[in-house]
Amino acid sequence: MKEHLTILLVDDDQDFIEQMRYMLETAGHKVYSAPGREKAMEALEGLKPDIAVIDLMMDRNDDGFVLAYRIKKMYPEVPVIMVTAVTSETGIDFGSSSDTGGWMRADALLQKPVRFEQLDATMRRLLNG
Repeated sequence: MKEHLTILLVDDDQDFIEQMRYMLETAGHKVYSAPGREKAMEALEGLKPDIAVIDLMMDRNDDGFVLAYRIKKMYPEVPVIMVTAVTSETGIDFGSSSDTGGWMRADALLQKPVRFEQLDATMRRLLNG
């Protein structure tokens, strides 16, 4: 894994963005954040991140799915980590492992609240894989 990554962080929860941005930037990474799918797509016009961390449900329930699909279509080699509180909010369980089984255009799925150590370990696994 490169020492300093360019990370696209997309979530409509500003507190989550600020918390993750602080920890990622403290670790030496460059973070581009967006509050939703549209702003993320605008950012991707001039940015190829090393990895993307995106929320599953934002303004629309399918925003995370659509954004992950578009990122993978533009940059198939860029890992996408989906973060979600959907299990606690809806009772829908995507499974206990971070493997999405290929049906979701994400390389990993993390349940909120996400600890930095958990995110860092997942990024390392995906980028060293």
